[in-house]
Amino acid sequence: MEYSHSDTDLIKQPIGYWSWAAHKAVIARTRAALAGIGITQPQWWALAQVANAEAAKTRDEVSSLLRGYLDTGREAMDSEIDTIITQGWITEDAEGRLGITAEGRTFFDEAAALQGELWAERHAGISDEEYLTTLKVLQRFIRNTGGHAWHH
Repeated sequence: MEYSHSDTDLIKQPIGYWSWAAHKAVIARTRAALAGIGITQPQWWALAQVANAEAAKTRDEVSSLLRGYLDTGREAMDSEIDTIITQGWITEDAEGRLGITAEGRTFFDEAAALQGELWAERHAGISDEEYLTTLKVLQRFIRNTGGHAWHH
């Protein structure tokens, strides 16, 4: 890969710009690919929570967990959950517990395969060690600036 600057110049580049540009590129690619199969990224998050749950989660549990992702609020997550219920991918019982349908499981498997392809695409030429270092460095930037990631 040809980088934008020499190492001497690259080290002077602002992290804010490059982390924003990476965020924008990854999110745009992910959302476009998911839209191609008929699902939004927040719908995928909710579907994955239901599909991968060992025990049924309530709407509130799923929504509370996911609201911190990319500043998605309660109303937006509830709307996304409503949509995947309407699609027939999940059900909601009287106590608000969510369950996956057979159609939802089939669709989840298709979407999960796509997510695997996107992961491989994003990580091409990047070792696990480089990836781990990148995430640790980004977390230090967040902490050093007084910020908080959703899970801190």
